[in-house]
Amino acid sequence: MPNIAELENTMPVGPLKLLVLPSMKAMGERINQYLVAFRKDVHNDKVKNDPAFHGYCESNYMLDYFLPRFGSGEGKGQVNESIRGKDIFILVDVCNHSVTYEMNGFLNHMSPDDHYQDLKRMIAACDGKAGRINVIMPFLYEGRQHRRSGRESLDAAYALSELKDMGVDNFITFDAHDPRVQNSTPISGFDNFLTPYHFVKALLNNEPDLLVDQEHMVVISPDEGALDRAIYFANVLGVNTGMFYKRRDYTRIVGGKNPIVAHEFLGDDIDSKDVIIIDDMISSGGSMLDTAKKLKEMNARRVYICTTFGLFTDGLAGFDAAYEKGYFDKVITTNLTYLPPEIYSRPYFLEADMSKFIASIIDFMNHDASMSNVMDNTEKMHAFLDAYNRRANFDI
Repeated sequence: MPNIAELENTMPVGPLKLLVLPSMKAMGERINQYLVAFRKDVHNDKVKNDPAFHGYCESNYMLDYFLPRFGSGEGKGQVNESIRGKDIFILVDVCNHSVTYEMNGFLNHMSPDDHYQDLKRMIAACDGKAGRINVIMPFLYEGRQHRRSGRESLDAAYALSELKDMGVDNFITFDAHDPRVQNSTPISGFDNFLTPYHFVKALLNNEPDLLVDQEHMVVISPDEGALDRAIYFANVLGVNTGMFYKRRDYTRIVGGKNPIVAHEFLGDDIDSKDVIIIDDMISSGGSMLDTAKKLKEMNARRVYICTTFGLFTDGLAGFDAAYEKGYFDKVITTNLTYLPPEIYSRPYFLEADMSKFIASIIDFMNHDASMSNVMDNTEKMHAFLDAYNRRANFDI
């Protein structure tokens, strides 16, 4: 864990508690295990003897709570233990459609709106008692509705404003579609963490023969919105970048968006080069697969798809078919949102595990320590890449 000495010399804000909503149960359990291990490694006698550190080293940080549903579909949140003065971290995955509840005899799969309501229920149950309330929502609720065009709702900004008004002190998300949405709550804590280091680690640990230089690799943005991510990723790797421009049909809307007519490539020659496509999410995957197909038609050697959130809203059949046709070689995505269990059996899938990283974020935030300790991964990426290029033991 980075900069553990800083944690050993700072006081926690309050006793730590994780309120893990059902949508993040599996991830929350792993985060809890890492936090238990982190704090067992802290070499500080005050932790054992000072009353101010009461509850610092525990065998479990997960809060006991209850989220029942009535037959009508209504629900409530209930905390089953004392949280007075506690530093509460609420973890929620608004994209987890596998969580269900019964309403009027029918089985309903929870939507992002349902998860958001459960989050507010638990905030209401904690508010006024907890010392501090922090929300970790990896996929920003309604993050794609981040700016207003005409007479329409501004959902992401309204949600952040509502959570602030409910008493949330800090909001943590990952790879927000447009991080400028935080301007809706300018004096409230908002942290947006990125995931390129974890892509690098997952890719290089599983592909031993990559040549990471300008002659053999290029990073591609599938559209203009992801160009900043691609430029940063390419600069760290020391390779060139390019992008695809999406031509859309603005005369009609299909599936809530204007359909793509064609992809136009802007960039250097990619003939015989390995290509990394980087973006914030795979939704249906159609646009990403079209991009991969275009790259193969341009004689790319291998194509790797790296996205923070793998939603796969149209299932995996399209990816299975594209893989069989050789359009791409690997899909790397994080476990920050729910992934269908069957994806782990696919030969093209690599998971970038984020549980240890989130545990580090929680530990530093609980100490009110500088978040630059976990935000800046550029040096770690350089060290990992140098070790890989030396073909040394690069599990850093």
